[in-house]
Amino acid sequence: MTQTLEVGETQFSPEVVTFGETMGLLIGGPKGIEHSASLEKSFGGAESNFAIGLARLGHRVGWFGLLGNDPMGRMILKTLRGEGVDVSRAGVSKEAPTGLMLKERLAGNTSVYYYRKLSAASRMTPEQLDAAYISRAKYLHITGITPALSETCRDTVLEAVRIARTNGVKVVFDPNLRLKLWDLEEAREVLLRIAEEADYFLPGLDELKLLYETDDFDRIVERLRQLRARSIVKGGNDETYVIDDGDVIAVPYFKATHFVDSVGAGDGFCSGFISGLLRGYDLAEAVRLGNLSGSLVVQMIGDWEGLPTCEEVDAVLGDRKHVER
Repeated sequence: MTQTLEVGETQFSPEVVTFGETMGLLIGGPKGIEHSASLEKSFGGAESNFAIGLARLGHRVGWFGLLGNDPMGRMILKTLRGEGVDVSRAGVSKEAPTGLMLKERLAGNTSVYYYRKLSAASRMTPEQLDAAYISRAKYLHITGITPALSETCRDTVLEAVRIARTNGVKVVFDPNLRLKLWDLEEAREVLLRIAEEADYFLPGLDELKLLYETDDFDRIVERLRQLRARSIVKGGNDETYVIDDGDVIAVPYFKATHFVDSVGAGDGFCSGFISGLLRGYDLAEAVRLGNLSGSLVVQMIGDWEGLPTCEEVDAVLGDRKHVER
């Protein structure tokens, strides 16, 4: 069994808790990975990206997971802590490494190469969950990446959802379908099961077409209406759809002034959306904030570096112009 070292105890009480796999990231330059003399170091993971985004928007958020006792793992923890994310429940494995991914952008296309098999994150177990920590939050955020990593990770997600539901914590589920990790049939069974337990379901339209085995939007909406969750469908025709109480509301995108890198856009949307809920916005306004956050992320290279601050989103919402001094 993997032994873990506690990063540190705290009485910090987050509004939102999330957990999952975060990997070290090496980014190739304009020549690509093969021909670059050096690679830029960073990290990425849907849940930690989300956590950074929420912290930058002024909210108390905790992230946990398993990392290797290695330079990448230590860099990830230090950076998350520096961004204001609580990592007191994170673990550091003595026996397994931090996962790694390589990313390059050539001819306008982004390619990512993963080295995550037998990583520390894949060894998460339900016994490592702090039920009291989860139960004090308002929201539990999870993605469909974590249950794809291993059987024990799947069990961990299901147990976290059970803890949240038992204690009145709202469950936010982004399916984040990754067919490099598992086949579609297995993914469909697990992800739809989790969707039935969620309070907010945040799929992409393309993901729903695969999960529900139809391209018919009306049939997709009908399936979503059968869930207890309020569903927010990303990736529509320049708009995000809110399905709530039988109604379908289309919320227009914020158009990016220039596009650089699409990675992290969905995580930025999730952080903006949950920020809106925490601010007391109605669903459409929360989605609008999510759309804005996602549009700002794609204008900078990196999985999380472009996530906006409160001041940045408020400046756009207030239509204030940037002044360089």
